[in-house]
Amino acid sequence: MSGQPVRRFLFAVLAGLTFAARADDADALRLADEAPEAVVRAGDWRSFAEVTLGAARRRGDGSMRHERRLSLDVRYDHAFADGWRLVFADRLDASWPAPRGDDRAINTVKEAYLSRRLARDTLVDFGRVNVRHGAAIGYNPTDYFRRGALRSVVSIDPATLKENRQGSVLLRGQRLWQGGSLTALFSPRLARQPGRDGFSLDWGATNDSNRLLVVLTQRIDTLSPQFLFYGEEGRAAQLGINLSGLVNDATVAYVEWSGGRGPSQFAAVLRRADAGDWRNRLAGGLAYTTTNKLSLTAELHYDGAALDDDAWRALRRGPPVLYGLYRQWVWTAQELPTRQALFFRAAWPDAPIPRLDLAAMLNVDLTDSSRRAWLEARYRADRIDYALQWQRNSGGSLSNHGAVPESACWQFAVRFYF
Repeated sequence: MSGQPVRRFLFAVLAGLTFAARADDADALRLADEAPEAVVRAGDWRSFAEVTLGAARRRGDGSMRHERRLSLDVRYDHAFADGWRLVFADRLDASWPAPRGDDRAINTVKEAYLSRRLARDTLVDFGRVNVRHGAAIGYNPTDYFRRGALRSVVSIDPATLKENRQGSVLLRGQRLWQGGSLTALFSPRLARQPGRDGFSLDWGATNDSNRLLVVLTQRIDTLSPQFLFYGEEGRAAQLGINLSGLVNDATVAYVEWSGGRGPSQFAAVLRRADAGDWRNRLAGGLAYTTTNKLSLTAELHYDGAALDDDAWRALRRGPPVLYGLYRQWVWTAQELPTRQALFFRAAWPDAPIPRLDLAAMLNVDLTDSSRRAWLEARYRADRIDYALQWQRNSGGSLSNHGAVPESACWQFAVRFYF
């Protein structure tokens, strides 16, 4: 999509949102009052420091590498004047040794934006925002702003990955009404290349092209569909749908789909000219919760732009440099390297004793049968969390999870809330 039509379309949508705010709609006003932005907080600051000690067993020789990390996470959310709001969220991670040869200290500006309530049901935001969408947990085809957003990885837990990534600079307008909302945003190109310094604002990672996103959400009986339109400069438009609903009182079913024309991921790595076929990406699952709060989730993931069985096998037998480039591209884009995968998650809060939370995850690549398992036990004291995490990666040589340099690792973390 070219930049000029994108800008015209966005400003037309924002103008429409502003005009619609003048309508007298009692239901919309009530919904706006119930929106997260209107929740009264005990304080504007939310921050914590985290100290970790860990070790990783290297694949091959079985040697152990010891790791330490100190993190500081700060969030400031303040409403001021008449309808104005300031949000700032930042995270600093200092690791010993430095991760993958990067800087020892990596700072991530997660969010930094101003919000203006034009009316009780209409909002406009400007600044750096961590935009997140998707009904699934392990893989989100409609989370269009995830590419290039990760600077520091401290856990493979999908919720942590989404929370800790850097936001994109954008202008966003939102209109709320009973049971639904309309959001339109425009994110401009600010730089071409990602920043390499640990304290870089990294405009080139999140704002390397002009992008547009329009999201419509409308509750229909027991279903909650969400429709997305995503456009990016130089690429074909993508369509997305998130749909979730109750199967029974204890089970929720959901599906997330994104489709559109575009090159394969391998063609994108090689920067080859590719008109692009229609590509589908899909995540669907079931979540079941027992009476004692144990939650069990199972998901199937599909990426039509990733390598199929034959292509993945050929890449693993080919030049190591090409394999490394593809793995790096997939990680930066947060896409699947192969076509199909399974994801399982179990979470049990307050079990078997109060304040003790247990969680487990399993990723299975259906193309090469490699696996990644993750366990966590977390005890929540009044202002301190104690957590023990363990991870194991298994599979054949150069398989999805078997190629990870560490075959197993563990980490003990203590988090202090201020």
